[in-house]
Amino acid sequence: MPSSVVDNMIYDAASATLRVVFVSGAVYDYKKVPPGIYQAMKNSGSKGTYLNKYIKRNYSFKKIK
Repeated sequence: MPSSVVDNMIYDAASATLRVVFVSGAVYDYKKVPPGIYQAMKNSGSKGTYLNKYIKRNYSFKKIK
């Protein structure tokens, strides 16, 4: 399902890094995200809500762009 907030997500299993590209153009890397969390976000009805509820405050991040 398309998101009004999240444009794209890329998961690197080797480093457990979830890269989130926002519709605004901002890019963030979330560190040490388990594969199950990535899959749950990928399958969620609202990617933005899932990101806010389960990822933003639970995983460290770095703004890339």
